[in-house]
Amino acid sequence: MYQNCDAEDPAVELARTSTSAPSRNRFERRRAETRQAFVRAARQILAETGDTSASIQTIAERADLGFGSSYNHFESKTELFDAAVTDALEEFGKTFDEHLKGIDDSAQLVAAGFRLSARLVGSRPELMQVLRHRGLSHIHSDSGLAQRALRDLEVGVATGRFTITDPTVAVAALGGSLPALLELRFARPDVDGDEAASNLAEILLRMLGASWEDAHEVAQRPLPDLD
Repeated sequence: MYQNCDAEDPAVELARTSTSAPSRNRFERRRAETRQAFVRAARQILAETGDTSASIQTIAERADLGFGSSYNHFESKTELFDAAVTDALEEFGKTFDEHLKGIDDSAQLVAAGFRLSARLVGSRPELMQVLRHRGLSHIHSDSGLAQRALRDLEVGVATGRFTITDPTVAVAALGGSLPALLELRFARPDVDGDEAASNLAEILLRMLGASWEDAHEVAQRPLPDLD
């Protein structure tokens, strides 16, 4: 019977697929690891100084990678530092998703967010230093807490928990208060971080429309364990 010469032997095709797929997987994995190494190095530099003037060469040396390989992942140093901040913001947001899961009171979510942030200064100092130095410039980023905060504020308004008229402006107020709290925690380690965060949370809840008694009670509720 005539056999089409252009047809590939199924066994050959299977062998080719089985060898090329792992190769592609290894390539993509290594590429992702290289990109993350650059991001991690940039995060370390931001945490230490908040300065984005460090050269690509400096970042590459910190990552123990070749200078030229950065351009396979980032078009510029600005893009690399933005990726580093975005990475930190997303880690921050996921931390809150994990530890505040199950809380459905919008006021409690706001208060717990500030209080947990103060505690993270001790347990994740690098992360919080990045947010201290660069968080304000990404206050309306799609990553991190901004979209989560907007969601919680809108729910709070819909349920009558908050009396604000513009949740987006309220996000700006909350977002501006967080770097200030972090600055206080790092600059004044002698200040009781838990007390400062609870007091700030109480003030912010009153700003959002909670009564004095309600804001005080919510700001003192037990926090989930960070460990």
